[in-house]
Amino acid sequence: MDSELEKIFGARSTPSAQEARRLGMVIGGSLSEGLTVKLDPRIAIEGLAVGRYVVIRGYRRRFFGMITDIRLDSANPDLARMPPDPDDPLIREMVAGVGVFGQIHVQPMLVLEEGDPLPRPVKTVPAHFSPVYEATEEEVHAIFRPRVKEREDRYFVIGEPLDMPGVRIPLNLDRFVERSSGVFGKSGTGKTFLARLLLAGVIYHNASVALVFDMHNEYGWSAPGEEGRVKGLKQLPECFSRVVIATLDEDSSRRRDSRYDLVVRIGYDQIEPEDVELLRGVIGLSEVQIGALYMLRRRLGRDWLRILLEEDRAPVEVEEGGEEAPPDPLTELVERDLITSSTLGALQRKLGLFHRFQFLVPQTEEDAARAILSRLLQGQSVVLEFGRYGNDMAAYVLVANYLTRRIHAEYVRRKEAALGDPAREPPHLVIVVEEAHKFLQPGIAEHTVFGTIARELRKYNVTLLIVDQRPSQIDSEVLSQIGTRVLCLLDHEEDVRAALAGISGASRLREVLARLETKQQALLLGHAVPMPVVVRTRSYDASFYEELARGDGPEDLVARYRRAMWGEDED
Repeated sequence: MDSELEKIFGARSTPSAQEARRLGMVIGGSLSEGLTVKLDPRIAIEGLAVGRYVVIRGYRRRFFGMITDIRLDSANPDLARMPPDPDDPLIREMVAGVGVFGQIHVQPMLVLEEGDPLPRPVKTVPAHFSPVYEATEEEVHAIFRPRVKEREDRYFVIGEPLDMPGVRIPLNLDRFVERSSGVFGKSGTGKTFLARLLLAGVIYHNASVALVFDMHNEYGWSAPGEEGRVKGLKQLPECFSRVVIATLDEDSSRRRDSRYDLVVRIGYDQIEPEDVELLRGVIGLSEVQIGALYMLRRRLGRDWLRILLEEDRAPVEVEEGGEEAPPDPLTELVERDLITSSTLGALQRKLGLFHRFQFLVPQTEEDAARAILSRLLQGQSVVLEFGRYGNDMAAYVLVANYLTRRIHAEYVRRKEAALGDPAREPPHLVIVVEEAHKFLQPGIAEHTVFGTIARELRKYNVTLLIVDQRPSQIDSEVLSQIGTRVLCLLDHEEDVRAALAGISGASRLREVLARLETKQQALLLGHAVPMPVVVRTRSYDASFYEELARGDGPEDLVARYRRAMWGEDED
């Protein structure tokens, strides 16, 4: 129905396509705090949402930004105290846009200069009254398209921007793996789903090999989905020979019909105090008890843990005339005051939980770390399923620390032996760790191999993909080294602050992050994307498998970008 104003003053003329996209004009703001945009009267404020992209057209530059806040304002504060009759449409439309109006807050992210096809970081702001428009598909492509001289097959479509269906956002996989990355979100927001999707792109496009500590058996052969079970990484097209499934629990793997390739067993004689030290926060080891572990290793040798955990320590009775039984090594250490009986008893009690870990055996012929390392060096990714031990944090921390320490040490040795010769260097490795705060807590991270890897960036061809729901419990120095962050919904204020620490415009992005849906939405920012982007992530289902099978991925995306932006044909 025509409005009352149109009846009086006549119908409005049909706007051009560009004017139809116009949202309003810049009326204030700053580079650090963002820009304030007054909306045109014809714009329905209810149709806007935080996270949407806009373009501000300056005199010689186009500023690409994101809506981070929406608010109502009025020219006369008395209108708030004496509002007009809402039942009178004539009065309401006469006031709208003049007396009362909508405003949006825009955080400028990038700028496109005339004559320069590459977007640059924003270092200035547009002038007053610069027009603001909705971003078009071509403008989004201009920001996210692959750059010149970059490997086009290293791009993986992660999803679509909100309110822009059909526009595919590619992730630069080379930049994603060259620094440690993080997937953060509260429980139930699909962190594992997102991590598996990212790993699918990394493995499918040979951007890196991966070592996945699969806490809940959701990465390897299959995983529960909303409509039944979905394929794991090994079942994806082109990935069967590239993925090796190892298991700590054969019985669990057989029950789930998981086609495992390797059974992991760890001998007591292979475990060092450094492998156990990280359990301090899980089983409550004190500093004195940790120091005692190192003393036991020095005094008892490789069998220190087996001797410590032997259940029957009663002395053997010797017949008259027979040889005297050898002294008990632990009793001897207590008698020499090298360890107190209370400390020894506490260690035996706390480490006694190792008895229920069937993957721990007195001795084993095969070195589990070397068996996994050999697969990684051959270019295969390894998914280690924990089976029944996935809910036991002590087992998870022990095994992850044990394997990572040895594999990282071998990578360091091989990288240094290569002397800068890329042909001799080991393949790039991404280590995927869930519940990462157990390994990276403040005060602990600097002493663990995981903290070392995060600080080394890509120095030794090893980086982390950490998956966690409590980023606030991760050491701040480690968080500062995270290159790419994939943020699902977070509801704790401390977690939101930690997840956005060190990010330009973090205060405004908090509003965007707080309004994500609980499923299949994420805020991507950092090293692998040119600017923060809120995406509806692509589905991990039959359509995803089909796209991988026919190769309808980054290459097809790049071809469309070139045709749209540069007018080039498919060749």
